[in-house]
Parts: sequence; C-alpha cells; structure tokens
Amino acid sequence: MTSTTAGAGAPDARVLRRDTQLCISLSGRPSNIGTKFHNYLYNELGLDFVYKAFSTADLPAAVAGIRALGIRGAGISMPFKEQIIELVDVMHDSASAIDSVNTIVNEDGTLHAYNTDYQAAANLLRDSAIPTDYTVAVSGSGGMAKAVVAALRDEGYSDTAVIARNEQTGRALAERYGFTWQPELGTARPDLLVNTTPVGMAGGPDAEGMPFPAAAVDEAKAAFDVVAMPARTPFISAFDDRPVITGAQVIALQAAEQFVLYTGMRPSDAQITAASKFSRS
Repeated sequence: MTSTTAGAGAPDARVLRRDTQLCISLSGRPSNIGTKFHNYLYNELGLDFVYKAFSTADLPAAVAGIRALGIRGAGISMPFKEQIIELVDVMHDSASAIDSVNTIVNEDGTLHAYNTDYQAAANLLRDSAIPTDYTVAVSGSGGMAKAVVAALRDEGYSDTAVIARNEQTGRALAERYGFTWQPELGTARPDLLVNTTPVGMAGGPDAEGMPFPAAAVDEAKAAFDVVAMPARTPFISAFDDRPVITGAQVIALQAAEQFVLYTGMRPSDAQITAASKFSRS
C-alpha cells in the first residue's frame, strides 16, 4: 500500500509500514484540508506518519478506537469539541481554560487533550494590526467561539458582544470573559465582525449565507471568519479591501501546532506556508 498526496507539487509517494504512525481527524463535515496539510509535511520532513480524515456517528466508540488501536493523534472539529471532554484522560491548560478540545495526543493509551485554535486566533489577532479599541461582535457560542472569545479578551479587545440564539451558552461564554451577550445583533454596528459558526461553509446547509446582517457588514471595518472552506467565504468576500482574518489562516496555524504535538518536530515557516497552499490546491 502507498500513501500519496495527489496534486501538482506533491511530495513523492512512500510505502506504509507496520510501524507507520496514524493520525486522524474527527469532524461533522470532513474535508481534505487537514489531510493534505499533514501528509505534505510528513513527506517533506521524511516522517513515517500518515493522516486520514473521518466522521463518526458514535463519538465514544471512535475515541475508544483511538486508544485501543494506538492512533497517535486526532484533530477534533465541530461538533465534537465539547462533547469529547468527558472521553479524554488529561486536559491540558489550553483546553481546560476554555472547555474546548481540538487536539488529542495518545501517549501509550493515555489521551491528552489540547486546544491549538486559541493560540492560532491569538497570533492572528496580534499580527493583524486590527485596533484593540474596536467594538467587536462574535457570532456563535460553541467550541470555536470559546477559543476566539478567549483570544479576543487576552489580546485586549474589551468591548465585545457574543451574539448567540442559545441564551444559556451565549450568556455563559460572554460573562466568563467579561463581555455582553445578545440573541441578535440588532441595530449595533461593531467595527470587527467575527464568525465562529458554520455559516458560509462549502457543502453546508447555509453555504451562501451571511452570519451578520448586510447593513452591519457594510459598515464594519474588519472581519474574522473561522470557516476554512472556501478560503473566501461570502462573508470574507464582502469586505473587499478591508482587513480580514480568514479561516484558511486559522486552520494553517492551528494545524501546524497540532503537527508539533503529534511529531515533536516544528516545520519552518516556509514549509507551513507551502503545506497550507498545497492543502487548498
């Protein structure tokens, strides 16, 4: 059997062996992005690893499989980031601080949980030069919202509202970080609009939708979208030459941190950029 990463510019195929280490992802809507990203870097760095994306209708059984089969690591995406907490053994600070998991590392049958989404969001906000005195609205209150809201607080954005129809989760998230909760944006016109919901995701039920009213999008000064496929969602595309942070940027940075956790090796910036470009080809 051979492992290949098809497409122009892909590394050469390599043979899978008995000792090849398997890493996987678990997602409600698996894509090829993470698979191509990780496999590109495994091949680039000559590592005996392979990565495969999965979905599951039985999360406890899937996690039991990770443990029983010695699967080295797993990337965790919506809608499993909070459900999986009760199934792991060790919650590291990055996950326990926000009650959300996006990475599992299997250390001899002990499942360690991390969250690399938070660090990716914090780094991107810091590097974006989007002013911290901007007013902010965050759509969503799930696992990704927890990572982004925590990053906003830690990077100095103090005037933030969590917009979520679910009052229990939305209010709890907002109050945890000293922000406000609203069921809808209403007439507010924040400077920075942040989408942490699946709205705009290719193949999803609302692929052409917008997470905020058109009037708010028109008046906003910047946007942050966590949806990675497509790279330019309808939301991001509406911002023309205004500053944006895209889901493609988020997934590349968080995947790079996952790669380090799985392998113990840190790719160069150039290798991460090349892997990210290949993952979207």
